Amino acid sequence: MRLPTDFSRARTGLLATALSASVLLFSCQEAGKDKAADTTAVDLNAPLTGTVTAELTDAPLVPKPLTYNTPKKVMVELEVIEKVMKISDDTEYTFWTFGGKVPGKFIRVRVGDLVDFTLKNAPDSKVVHNIDLHAVNGPGGGAEATNVAPGQSANFQFRVLQPGLFVYHCATGPVGMHIANGMYGLILVEPAEGLPKVDREFYLMQGDFYTKGKFEAQGLQPFDEEKAIKEQADYVLFNGRVRSTTGKNALQANVGENVRLFVGNGGPNLVSSFHAIGEIFDKVYMEGGSAVNHNVQTTLIPAGGSSVVEMSLQVPGVLNLVDHSIYRAFNKGAIAQIKVSGAENPAVFKRSK
Repeated sequence: MRLPTDFSRARTGLLATALSASVLLFSCQEAGKDKAADTTAVDLNAPLTGTVTAELTDAPLVPKPLTYNTPKKVMVELEVIEKVMKISDDTEYTFWTFGGKVPGKFIRVRVGDLVDFTLKNAPDSKVVHNIDLHAVNGPGGGAEATNVAPGQSANFQFRVLQPGLFVYHCATGPVGMHIANGMYGLILVEPAEGLPKVDREFYLMQGDFYTKGKFEAQGLQPFDEEKAIKEQADYVLFNGRVRSTTGKNALQANVGENVRLFVGNGGPNLVSSFHAIGEIFDKVYMEGGSAVNHNVQTTLIPAGGSSVVEMSLQVPGVLNLVDHSIYRAFNKGAIAQIKVSGAENPAVFKRSK
């Protein structure tokens, strides 16, 4: 069938317009990319202005914002500890950890810093471990330099070249098993000018766990590799335990405050649909990078990825933070809470009597 001449001309015009738009978009993206690269470039010849020891914190706590604005040598030391802990109230699991908790210690550095990193493996560990930090430009993210047997340690240095929120994890084979046992955490690389000030910062990290017993089965439950391969998680958790940050353990904030959440997803398998029930994210630093989206209801966090979300709190009550792949929240443990205290704000939300 032959198309009418007018239609063919219109089609040709649409294709030309689309092509021009694509070229313009590509050019803008490249220009933006070049501009971003210029503004984040690190002068590798700039002298370091002293040595500091990194403050390391357990979730949900976050190290204090950095007060220096010139590159330092930053000393970081982590110890791998294999230990039995509760995965729920009546269930225990043998976790492999960076620092004795799941997730591992939160690390905060500045772009341009030289990080002197030491990884230790506790003497009573059963297997070799290492660390792959996604903030590293180098072989294996540091994994090749840090294969440590029980009772041993290893050291390497890396220059922090790009700002963002990055995952770290164990990359010893089988990699999936090490991650599934809880070996992951976050390293924040602040931009040179720092992050905008907020009232509170918290650290949450999602992970999926695979056990021989069902969800909250009693007793010590071993890892189930077959379930992990099939991606049939028994638990999907924030900060390594059912109800780790709910009820009496809920995060605390007040009406009128701005809250920033550093959220990671260790995986090893599942993508997170991160959502706050009863709030909207004012800002989302997408995938933990520099691009910012606004007024977001739910943001995706890939396995091995992260996001920084900020929200202003208008009314009191309990905010449920969930993976909106919703059966994970109500049947596998993927719920955290922020308890917001303060005066009612009927201009924003009012209950009918």
